[in-house]
Amino acid sequence: MKKRVAVIGAGLGGLTSALILAKKNIAVKVFEMNSKPGGKANSLHLNNFRFDTGPSLITMPFVLEDVLQSAGYNLSDHLNLKKLDIICKYFYRDGMIINAFGDLEKFAQEIETKTKDSSSSVNKYLQYCKKIYELTTDIFLLNSPTDIKNLLGAKSFKSLLNFKSIDVFRTVDEANKSFFKDPRTVQLFNRYATYSGSNPYYAPATLNTIQHVEYGLGSYICEEGVYKIVEVFSKLCKESGVEFQFDTKVKKVTLDGNRVSGIEYQNENKETMVEDFDIVISNADVNTTYKNLLDDASSPAAKRYKSLEPSLSAIVFYWGIKGSYSKLETHNILFSENYEREFREIFELMKCPSDPTIYIYISSKFNKSDAPDGYENWFVLVNAPYISGQDWKKEINLTRERVIKKLNSFLKIDLNALIIEEEVLTPEKIETQTGSWLGSIYGISSNSRSAAFMRQQNRSKKYKGLYFCGGSAHPGGGIPLVLLSGKLAAEKIFRKEK
Repeated sequence: MKKRVAVIGAGLGGLTSALILAKKNIAVKVFEMNSKPGGKANSLHLNNFRFDTGPSLITMPFVLEDVLQSAGYNLSDHLNLKKLDIICKYFYRDGMIINAFGDLEKFAQEIETKTKDSSSSVNKYLQYCKKIYELTTDIFLLNSPTDIKNLLGAKSFKSLLNFKSIDVFRTVDEANKSFFKDPRTVQLFNRYATYSGSNPYYAPATLNTIQHVEYGLGSYICEEGVYKIVEVFSKLCKESGVEFQFDTKVKKVTLDGNRVSGIEYQNENKETMVEDFDIVISNADVNTTYKNLLDDASSPAAKRYKSLEPSLSAIVFYWGIKGSYSKLETHNILFSENYEREFREIFELMKCPSDPTIYIYISSKFNKSDAPDGYENWFVLVNAPYISGQDWKKEINLTRERVIKKLNSFLKIDLNALIIEEEVLTPEKIETQTGSWLGSIYGISSNSRSAAFMRQQNRSKKYKGLYFCGGSAHPGGGIPLVLLSGKLAAEKIFRKEK
């Protein structure tokens, strides 16, 4: 295939597409508006502290292995993954602490010991989650759910025949309450709806497949941090002939009728340039691509996608902390007292929660070079609404006060005296720095039964030669799904572009 490909955005999806295409001797050039690759999966340095800026947990490692194998590499030669003994440590208002062990038997026993639920109920629930995974993976993740040939395939046809078994008619919360009677257990498993930026009280129970991914397939860390994956992919891309142009903002996808003809961009010297390409892969947000890069606000696809509810956003505090805290694991959750109210505030009232659930990721627990001796790097995240006219200065200040007060109460510390470095990521910064529409992390939410079918597919139906990858495109956000999106886009190019 003697064609030139432009990739807009050097996130993990774009890097995956670029690597696979380059290994097939296709000329690929990646344009990135920031000074380095990574997108949301980036790296932040605050003096002697280093932080992964976004994703912090690796699931479905076989996807990472498969992507590298498809480009002719072995995972073990480039990345060291370690399975977590404790996936996450959960803290509750009543003082209860639940360790989500990677060992399913230990995890089930932990639930039985500390809640009103039995180990058998946990095992039964995880088998239910596994069944959803087995019925949906081929149709919703590995292929397109809107592709007729895919829908008529043997595996997909089986899924359609077992439509009731994928639990699309109940919400995540309704399904979880049918398995568990203890509110703490329900809250723990309701949390997984946020992995797609969604509300567990509205999102279909089909999302309970995520629990099998994390517990049944295992949860891992990359020994040098998540950004190591970006560094490896970037290095392999360069070795394979991919050309990178950083500090370059793509302004427009140029068209010849409905056929992609190239891109218009502004380089680091603020000069406007036009370059011809046969194929363009947008690793940018789908809404941003339609509105800004295609100047298309009127087509049915653009209107439909803009009408869909965006996913939640986030506020992240990157704190360099004095001391070492054995009470905390690598991944920790401090739950709100009223989870339903928290999501109502985020999605209906469009404000930051008054009692936020707090996620803390401490990569220096396993990668000691991420913080000086005697210190830790805390990535502290709370869910937030997408941008909708909020006074973000006020929202950030209120959230910071609430988070510090809550952490002081849960951990019995004086956090203000321990923070020696600080940076804050806001929904506005997420939109500015990554191009994410309205600061939404995952593109659209999954707060409806049809969301999986509404997500932008990897090949544009209207614009010939235009492809999509990344967290806002099919199959969704999170490291394994973003990698899959890049791989699916590359595979569609091989099939469709002769």
